[in-house]
Parts: sequence; C-alpha cells; structure tokens
Amino acid sequence: MMKMEDIKKDIALVNEIDWEMSPEEAVTLYLEWGNNWSHDRKFVKSKNDVSYYFVLNTWGEEPVVYLIRRNSAEATELAEIRLPELLEDKIKYEYREGKGVYAVEGALKDWLREELDAV
Repeated sequence: MMKMEDIKKDIALVNEIDWEMSPEEAVTLYLEWGNNWSHDRKFVKSKNDVSYYFVLNTWGEEPVVYLIRRNSAEATELAEIRLPELLEDKIKYEYREGKGVYAVEGALKDWLREELDAV
C-alpha cells in the first residue's frame, strides 16, 4: 500500500485526484448510473472510467485517510495515511459521535493538498 511520500512522487496521480469527490458521489457516479443526470458530473461509460479521491475513515481507534481508486467494478485502497497528532485530535473531536467513511473537508483537505503540493 502506498504512503504519502509515494503519492507525492507520482505527479500524474496527484494531478488525477478529484478533490471534490465524496464517498456518496462516487457511489452515485459509479454504482447508480441511472442517477447521474441529476449531478453536474461526467458520465461513466465503462470500467476504464476511473476516479482517484481521498476518504476519511473513522471506524478504527485512530482516524485514517485512504486514497481510493474507483471504477464501476471496484474501489481499491491505494494508500493509507496517518494524520499528524494535532489534526488527528481535531478529527477525533469533530467525529466523536459518528463512526463511518466521510469526504475530506476543511483542515484535513487543506493538509492533504499542502502535503502533496497540490494547493
């Protein structure tokens, strides 16, 4: 599985990351094809259509960010990213009531973009 340093070295991959994609959008786009007309997004035509995006997973003891590669056949976790302590504490506080998989937003998205020089 890739780490932050691996992603950062792969400029083509960094440029492919969809910073606005959420887990919900990915399901709509890739698994509920008939629903796409209601969204201002591209249409998926085949398994060759792919998106790369980050998700925040709060199911474990520590929140983790995953880089996901999604097409209509599967979602693959390409990278697992641990958060710096201060950001981890902030995330734990903000999501203390809800275990789940979330879109990356706010300070978390800003940190990821900065780490990857994708500002």
